[in-house]
Amino acid sequence: MLIKSLKGLFAVGALAMLSACSTPCDRPGGLCAPIEPNTSVVPAQPRAPEIQEPVVPEAEVETMPVDAPPGTMAANPRAADLPAALPAAGPATRIGLLLPTRSDALGPPAGALRAGFMAAYERDRSGFVVNLIETGDSPQEVLAAYTEALGQNDIVVGPLARSAVSAIAAAGVAVSKPTLALNHPDGRATHAALPHNMLVMGLSIEDEARQVAQWAASEHPGARALVVSGANAWQRRIASAFAAQWKQLGNQSQTVELAASNGYLSESGIFQLKSRVDADMPTLLFTALDADQLRQVRSSLGSNVPVYGTSSVNPGTEPGTALAELDGVRLLDLPWEVQPDHPAVMVYPRWNASRRTLDLDRLYALGIDAFRVAREITLHPGASFTMDGVTGKLSVSFGNGPARFERVQPTAVYQGGSFKPSDSVN
Repeated sequence: MLIKSLKGLFAVGALAMLSACSTPCDRPGGLCAPIEPNTSVVPAQPRAPEIQEPVVPEAEVETMPVDAPPGTMAANPRAADLPAALPAAGPATRIGLLLPTRSDALGPPAGALRAGFMAAYERDRSGFVVNLIETGDSPQEVLAAYTEALGQNDIVVGPLARSAVSAIAAAGVAVSKPTLALNHPDGRATHAALPHNMLVMGLSIEDEARQVAQWAASEHPGARALVVSGANAWQRRIASAFAAQWKQLGNQSQTVELAASNGYLSESGIFQLKSRVDADMPTLLFTALDADQLRQVRSSLGSNVPVYGTSSVNPGTEPGTALAELDGVRLLDLPWEVQPDHPAVMVYPRWNASRRTLDLDRLYALGIDAFRVAREITLHPGASFTMDGVTGKLSVSFGNGPARFERVQPTAVYQGGSFKPSDSVN
């Protein structure tokens, strides 16, 4: 079910739409999640996992063959490590890629996802053809485009925005062909009523928080956790998701919310947090913060108390950006971000866009897995399967009753500007 943050790249509306990872919301990561806000516009925040959008005048819908964006199909010497594409048998399978490329706000994330999708397609294109269905922001426009795409394609991948996914799920349209939604519909309750032909595989930062709770509980049985959250909507959501899962596992936690101004936590709040940690001595901290905020907290608290977080605390691994304050922080993120030597990751070209960010990079990775899942569903209809994806270990059941999708992401420890598998660090 599967929600971090688009820093300094999109306008306020874009960040709200990208509110996660399943993705992508109002937090810095745009496509991660089963997430709450829907069509309201909120101030830009650090990584959001869902996609939402403002209502704009409807635009015409065009369908056209998709060509790989320039620079995304660089040769990769490790491509032979994965099984080669099966030979085509009969007419090519038509995949409709439904994306809001005409949206000023959602265009950049749509472009990143398309680039990843085409990178995977270029590697295993035999027997498949991809048609791009371009739309704007309006859920009504997307719904009309989707209905038309069903008649012209064998499988549809999209839409990307949460409101658009919700519109298709709730409109009563006949989802007559396999449809891979790239985000979650509004509210988790709607998942039970999704059409059998619709598989939801968006990123979800809330699912990440639940996985982190299970991970921390396995390393610290019966521990008392202190949940440290910022005041943004996405931070409150993942704090709540962790706390609920932590309680379900039979453990106790308390939550502290820190005020922030322009992304920086208040000094008085950090001082009070330190006093509380010194007095209560929690076993561990779960931090619903971004990387810069966590640096502030760790600078004050030190490294004695184990710290866990979702992908929102990932500072990146660009050369020369090692952050000593975050050494030892335990986090969960996509293999694409924390396991560059993973066999499934190494066979695909890195995205070399000039405006590349962690958030857009995650959408690129989601695009890769979206094509791979669509391909597998087409080649083996009705069969359940697992896959080492670039967004995690994927488990899929499709075509035999209600569709089911699960993503398990790897756990890692940040050390010296890079990530190490958590099981290799004491």
